[in-house]
Amino acid sequence: MQVRFQNSPKETATMSTKETRDNFLIQDLMVQGEINLTYSHFDRIIVGGVVPTASAIALPNEGELKANFFLERREMGIINVGGKGKVVADGVSYGLDKLECTYLGKGTKEVSFVSDDSNAPALFYLLSVPAHASYPNKSMTKDEASPVHLGDFSTSNKRTIYKYIHNDGIQSCQLVMGLTTLEEGCVWNSVPPHTHTRRMEAYFYFDLNEAHRVMHFMGEPQETRHLVVANNEAVLSAPWSMHFGVGTSNYGFIWGMAGENKEFTDMDPVAIASIK
Repeated sequence: MQVRFQNSPKETATMSTKETRDNFLIQDLMVQGEINLTYSHFDRIIVGGVVPTASAIALPNEGELKANFFLERREMGIINVGGKGKVVADGVSYGLDKLECTYLGKGTKEVSFVSDDSNAPALFYLLSVPAHASYPNKSMTKDEASPVHLGDFSTSNKRTIYKYIHNDGIQSCQLVMGLTTLEEGCVWNSVPPHTHTRRMEAYFYFDLNEAHRVMHFMGEPQETRHLVVANNEAVLSAPWSMHFGVGTSNYGFIWGMAGENKEFTDMDPVAIASIK
């Protein structure tokens, strides 16, 4: 498990392209037959990718956590962006088709990930954050997530939002998680841009053609930086940082937050004309 420490606005403003990518971009998440984890000190979130093939992959007890098992003091959200698969938690199997979600609460001891077909493996994206209370394990389909259709073709951001783990959905201690898919011909996400210093966020981009990229904007509104992001890569968004982006084609992205509250609408908008 990689460990990433926090970065302030002041030091981020002086980073080179490589330094920015090394600190905020997470690559090689989805590798066949592997589980890959990155621990960020922004709200102590763990970002991970699991691609089981011929055999199941167990969630390891990472030594960095100093716990008896991974979810002893944590909760976890998992969204599948690949072929059909299963998450097995303490002997209970939760089947996940593409874009479906499973939540695992604090105290879940044994977790493993399985693909139904090794030739079309599941791609499990996971977020885990500290938890002080335990909530029931639960799965949700994308239809059960009450999809919301927003945006317009005139602004190139017609999209569908699926909210899974939030105050009015799957209950959690502090994790908020869902995803957005963009219609063909639409490329902008999270416009108008915003910040929320009360919680950090992680973005995971998927279903992006291998020949295309997303330009993810970050940094303070008057001191912007950007990351060029490929398919199945994730970005750590600091609480003080804006987060919005544009792709060279349409794509989907999973958003997840942890911090002071679980209000999906908690954001401080930034006027587009003020960004520099």
